[in-house]
Amino acid sequence: MHQREMQNLLTPPVAAGAEDEGWLTSYLDVLTLLLTLFVLLLSLIPRGESQATQAGGTNTTASVSSPSGLKPLNDGLDPRLAGIKIPGVHVMKGQQGITLRIDDDLLFPSGRATLTAGGREVLASLVADLEAFEGEISVEGHTDDVPISTPRFPSNWDLSAARAIAVVRYLAARGIADTRLRAIGYGATRPTADNATAAGRAANRRVDILLHRPVAGSAAAR
Repeated sequence: MHQREMQNLLTPPVAAGAEDEGWLTSYLDVLTLLLTLFVLLLSLIPRGESQATQAGGTNTTASVSSPSGLKPLNDGLDPRLAGIKIPGVHVMKGQQGITLRIDDDLLFPSGRATLTAGGREVLASLVADLEAFEGEISVEGHTDDVPISTPRFPSNWDLSAARAIAVVRYLAARGIADTRLRAIGYGATRPTADNATAAGRAANRRVDILLHRPVAGSAAAR
């Protein structure tokens, strides 16, 4: 009995509320561990990753182009051609060179291959720029997929080729060397839009004047 009383006297009393505050110490320890883990994980993320992701997204949006691989000519590749502002004439650039895309109703009546007065004016406004261009010039005729069968044009092949030849003859008559010119008829084989709609068929009826970039070492490149 005496020994038990001595032990009680030697043992320091527990402060009031100490047991109740034990959970607070454990809670602070957990928070410290979580904060340390968060800082560690943050340090493992490579710097600039978010910026690279944003830049990649921006580039993806900006790289959209037309299905034909042609892009509007807006980078000053040829200031004369870039400055063409004729309704119905679209200046495009592609891997082979520069394309002047002309709506067919600017040049020809429906189902015919004779240049209209307005069509001759359109081509006349382009002659100076075509003469200044160094390289070969391909004139490509295109139609929609609506069949044609007339004594003069048994098929869309015939109509597209005749229209390309009519443009080539006009350009040659205006002084462009015939050795630089060639006419090609594609018929309905190279559409740029859906032939199922009237707007698509109108877009497919066109004449493309393709200005080929001079090949290094060729006479046109000298």
